[in-house]
Amino acid sequence: MNKNDLIDAIAADADLSKASAGRALDAAIGAITGELSKGGGVSLVGFGTFSVKARAARQGRNPRTGETIQIKASNTPGFKAGKALKDAVNK
Repeated sequence: MNKNDLIDAIAADADLSKASAGRALDAAIGAITGELSKGGGVSLVGFGTFSVKARAARQGRNPRTGETIQIKASNTPGFKAGKALKDAVNK
């Protein structure tokens, strides 16, 4: 399923126009992204939790040359599925 398929599904289930469903989806994604960019988290009960995870600096290896390189520390988004989502997937 891609974004357009998701918009179609939202529009059908919520009895909205595709344009309204698209704006709602964009607003939800924007709100989640904004909260994560501030270092916060978003919990959707039954669905899951979005969070920011810190990755420490580490050494890596260039696969082409074999040279050791330094990889900077960074933050990465994470998602942990909730119980209801896990149960729905494992029916």
